[in-house]
Amino acid sequence: MWKTTTGAIVNGRRMQLAGGLAVALAVVGGIGATGAVAAPGTPNEPRYTAGAPGVGDAYFPNAGNGGYDVQHYDLDVTYAPPAAEPAPLVGQFEGTATIDLVATQDLDRFNLDLRGMTVGSLTVDGKPATAIAPPPAGAVVEGAAYWHVQDDAERVWELTVQPRPKLKAGQTAQVVVEYGGPTTRPLDIEDAPYGWWTTRDGAIVASEPEGSMTWYPVSDHQTDKASYSFAITVPEGKVAVANGVQPKPEETSGGWTTWYWDAPDQQASYLTTASVGDFDLRETYLSSSGVPIIDAVDTKLTPSRLATTNASLARQVEMIDFFESRFGDYPFNSFGAIVDNDSVGYALETQTRPVYSSQASQGTVAHELAHQWFGNSVSPERWQDIWLNEGWATYATWMWTEQSGGITAQQAYNNWYAPARNAEYWSLQIGDPGPLGLFASPVYNRGAGTLHALRVELGDEAFFAGTRLWLERYDDSAGTAEEFQAVFEEVSGEDLDAFFQIWLYDQVKPPATWTLP
Repeated sequence: MWKTTTGAIVNGRRMQLAGGLAVALAVVGGIGATGAVAAPGTPNEPRYTAGAPGVGDAYFPNAGNGGYDVQHYDLDVTYAPPAAEPAPLVGQFEGTATIDLVATQDLDRFNLDLRGMTVGSLTVDGKPATAIAPPPAGAVVEGAAYWHVQDDAERVWELTVQPRPKLKAGQTAQVVVEYGGPTTRPLDIEDAPYGWWTTRDGAIVASEPEGSMTWYPVSDHQTDKASYSFAITVPEGKVAVANGVQPKPEETSGGWTTWYWDAPDQQASYLTTASVGDFDLRETYLSSSGVPIIDAVDTKLTPSRLATTNASLARQVEMIDFFESRFGDYPFNSFGAIVDNDSVGYALETQTRPVYSSQASQGTVAHELAHQWFGNSVSPERWQDIWLNEGWATYATWMWTEQSGGITAQQAYNNWYAPARNAEYWSLQIGDPGPLGLFASPVYNRGAGTLHALRVELGDEAFFAGTRLWLERYDDSAGTAEEFQAVFEEVSGEDLDAFFQIWLYDQVKPPATWTLP
């Protein structure tokens, strides 16, 4: 992500309850809100428990869910943008999410993340579940059921699914959720725009860190990657652009057009997009290595922004060539851009097709392309390690600037390091910046400085060998700062404890001892 501005809206407290099915209020001794287990005295039978309502990320405790691994999301969406002014800036959304998953424990029930939408129906393997009001902790719920808690003040948005029969570890299941509602402009923990962000002519969809739940039911954490397919129906004349490639042409009937997209590569949920607008979907072209590049550019960009965008997107082939020479093969089935004349105040590295606000500049295109390796192919296992995303994307942009005839990476490092900065800047621990510091400037620039210093410390051969090993070992997965350090210790034979302590955690300016020869 390249973030520049934030918004400010205060969310009210709201609790959405669904009613309908009777709940047995007999509380079983020793059982809390996590659900029931098998009867005692039957050790050979599975002990069915509830999947955790979050994956345990310290920054976003309720993001993602435990007890299962999603394999694939098929998202069938119908969206009507807001009417012309002075009508309210509210769209209308209907969706059917078909979710293929594998249980990783014996499951009595499990959760999906879903914010701001109303569930109309839900089935598990074709068996309908009944909507009920959220039961008290420890209550025994009879039969197949689901309930939905939406608490904006506590940032809890959990759709609980109780399948019957229960799911055994290793068992596959298909969950189908029909849902919908009005779309507005959701805000993240910093009150910045994210998720399904309604615009007058469509929607910008950019969901870091956990905003995908604003438009589909999901295990909304990067440790549960999956493949995706999309069918997005919008009023005729609108264009819907998602991840991946078009498996078949769009289809128009009765004043509506359905756009199909297929993203078969493993993808973190926050990297999904389904942006809608007045886009010129340009003809596909190829990188030197054969990567299809698909650009969607808003027809309403100003002439100057269109010129900047066109010049920047024209460098994408060169950028891919250069980054492949340093980092290895481009990791996905396509690349490209979605450039919207509206703005959420930042660009985001949505997988295969970054989203740009207002225009795409050359440095930002390089930054978002680099993220396809760093952040998308290999994601941070914990949000506290976001420097592995933003530091790398920033450093790769320094490298591209040097490659394209600008200042060297060493000069970029010097330009960052030399200016006087206050103690508050240096006190931010980029290895643990806190949930309100994810997109703070030091995460980007000190993160890039960390990588430059590591390159100087180890030399180019070990540095780029470690980089490629990191990308190969954790491809389609996620890793931590500790695992990143271990990779570079492995290739270099050095103990890097002191180095990473200085750069990631010490709350002072690092010493000025790193200069490339």
